[in-house]
Amino acid sequence: MAKKDAYPREFKERAVALYRAGGRKKEELARELGISPTSLHNWVKQAAIDAGEITGVTTDDRAELARLRRENRRLELEVEILKRAAAYFAKENVLPEGLSD
Repeated sequence: MAKKDAYPREFKERAVALYRAGGRKKEELARELGISPTSLHNWVKQAAIDAGEITGVTTDDRAELARLRRENRRLELEVEILKRAAAYFAKENVLPEGLSD
């Protein structure tokens, strides 16, 4: 199951905008917002990646990768179930109804 984000996207965007507006250090702004300086640092860095200012995995790419990994696990499970069913029917030499001639 995916991890639930503790802060809404809008809050993160506003925090990054406040930091980029200047005038305050990350530690000071983080304290005012009631978050850890590390969280603010990570949000600022991810915003820069998403904007193409620095290299890295974008938020959209990360979400797509997570979706594809879930889909891959589901498909692998389906293949395993089908392999076991085929082995069972081959061993018992029986076919499910509707598949015999």
